[in-house]
Amino acid sequence: MKLKNILITGGAGYVGAVLVPKLLKNGYRVKVIDWYIYGDNVFGKYANHHNLQKIKGDIRDKNLLNTELKNVDAVIHLACISNDPSFELNPELGKSINYDATLQLVDLAKKIGVKRFIYASSSSVYGVKKENEVVETLALEPLTDYSKYKALCERYILDKNSSDFTTLILRPATVCGYSKRLRLDLTVNILTIHALIKKHITVFGGRQLRPNIHIEDMANLYVKTLEFAKKKISGKTYNAGYKNYSIINIASIVKKVLKNPAITIETLPTDDHRSYKVSSQKIQKELGFYPKHTIENAVLDLKNAYINGKIPNALTNNNYYNIRVMKQFKNKLFKNKQ
Repeated sequence: MKLKNILITGGAGYVGAVLVPKLLKNGYRVKVIDWYIYGDNVFGKYANHHNLQKIKGDIRDKNLLNTELKNVDAVIHLACISNDPSFELNPELGKSINYDATLQLVDLAKKIGVKRFIYASSSSVYGVKKENEVVETLALEPLTDYSKYKALCERYILDKNSSDFTTLILRPATVCGYSKRLRLDLTVNILTIHALIKKHITVFGGRQLRPNIHIEDMANLYVKTLEFAKKKISGKTYNAGYKNYSIINIASIVKKVLKNPAITIETLPTDDHRSYKVSSQKIQKELGFYPKHTIENAVLDLKNAYINGKIPNALTNNNYYNIRVMKQFKNKLFKNKQ
């Protein structure tokens, strides 16, 4: 059975803004449930596509989900309070969305008859590892509430896997590159913007390894999760990354790609020495997924977008920084809890 009707929670976010047009281009019918607190002008020429339904709503709203999950073949669950600082602004709000709403969503999806459920977890669920390669079979030792609830959701969702309800967990590396709903609170993106505007990059520590993946590859992977045979992905968990780079290496790549000798790199001490090398060999071997875009591609895409005026007020526009927007909306969003 071909999956045609797709519900994406958080589909107007950083990754969703790239994913939704890809799905529409491939002939899918797409519903997006999102708060749209970062704006709704994120789908470009696909904004008014006849197969796109934009729903401004809260995934904690059970009545809304009961309505919108009907006749849906697959759910791609992206919605969450993203990153540790935003979650910690209001932990109760964060839990209500990242954990409670996720459990409710997967329960309703299975009950209503959705065939496939794709969950966007995070490579942060591993915590700090001493192993040279962080693989999917290692114990999860999350260090923050954000990653703890990601890990708990994983377990709950996998327990719901069955012959007629296929669940899949993806643990993305840190995403980078240009999106119409751009985030500049991610390593590659913010280092690139600082280099372009300030001609100066500040690196804290520098030797810490971080996994990365280009946003185009991440969006392409979500599309593929709707195409893989059920038996290949049922109840599976995969890391999804490109390469692991040290922060100082990323800074050096940014400077090299921008080709501006005036750019300086300053290294300062830090108390954060978390470093981990996430392996994506399993997804390559079992699903044949190999990222095609590099960190250099991400930097160049951001440079071109900036030069062409697509990233106005990059350092001052709050919409590029999740923590700033969440500070504005956290109390209102909590009051709107259903």
